[in-house]
Amino acid sequence: MRQIADKTYAASTPHKVAFLGLGVMGYPMAGHLARAGHTVCVYNRDASKAQQWVTQCGGTMAATPREAAAGADVVLCCVGNDDDLRSVVLGADGAFAGMQAGAVFVDHTTASAAVARELYAQAKTQGLQFVDAPVSGGQAGAENGQLTVLCGAEQAVFDRVAPVLAAYAKACTRIGEVGSGQLAKMVNQICLAGMIQGLSEAIAFGEKAGLDMETVLGAIGKGAAQSWQMDHRSPTMLQGKFDFGFAVDWMRKDLAIVLDEAQRNGAKLPVTALVDQFYAEVQNKGGQRWDTSSLITLLR
Repeated sequence: MRQIADKTYAASTPHKVAFLGLGVMGYPMAGHLARAGHTVCVYNRDASKAQQWVTQCGGTMAATPREAAAGADVVLCCVGNDDDLRSVVLGADGAFAGMQAGAVFVDHTTASAAVARELYAQAKTQGLQFVDAPVSGGQAGAENGQLTVLCGAEQAVFDRVAPVLAAYAKACTRIGEVGSGQLAKMVNQICLAGMIQGLSEAIAFGEKAGLDMETVLGAIGKGAAQSWQMDHRSPTMLQGKFDFGFAVDWMRKDLAIVLDEAQRNGAKLPVTALVDQFYAEVQNKGGQRWDTSSLITLLR
């Protein structure tokens, strides 16, 4: 049994599902679905990755999103950006072309709210359901089945898919109508940008002051300054290790979505815009694939 938002769900009855996109997040997420007893067909742009997944996890693979989606009750997707999402959903070989009436498409991509609403409208014309469901928790969360899923969906559709998502979610919350999941993920990324910059400045300040920062962080981590970033990233920040985790390139993609949305809704994000510029500096230093905690490299 898992607590998902305000309800407790038993393990989902087995479904026929498809998973599109086997990157660092999608690969383990699809694996959790297979281990939960679902019949899983996968699609990946690089077919060798799909073959590797089938060898490791079972299930089947398909040559196109349309073929993967054929006959599936739920089609799940985790790709790179708005354009990647459209490329696997729309067109003659897209998932929508292969889905049966009443099937649900669940998008785990961190994308714009606008593309979620666009695809929802298209899904409706074809008798399909759509959920925008970006995730938080990173690669470790995906591998350990401990993701936080933020959903924009009609209530009945959310109730239908939440037991399936429980295969890899520690928490799955319906935020509101379609598009609101993506907006909630933007809120998450705004929080992250500020926290990581603050932690970077704090560590750099403490080092300049000659403090034993391992001791300091251990002490303040038991008080009001505690955060996931402090618990999980401060040790590697102290060691100068950044060759893992959520890449700077991906964070800049996410922050571009945030800043674009803020232009539309009039929100003022001065700190987020500044941190985005700092990440651009990290990219220029060659840190495109460094973890986001690499912001501290600009302060040492």
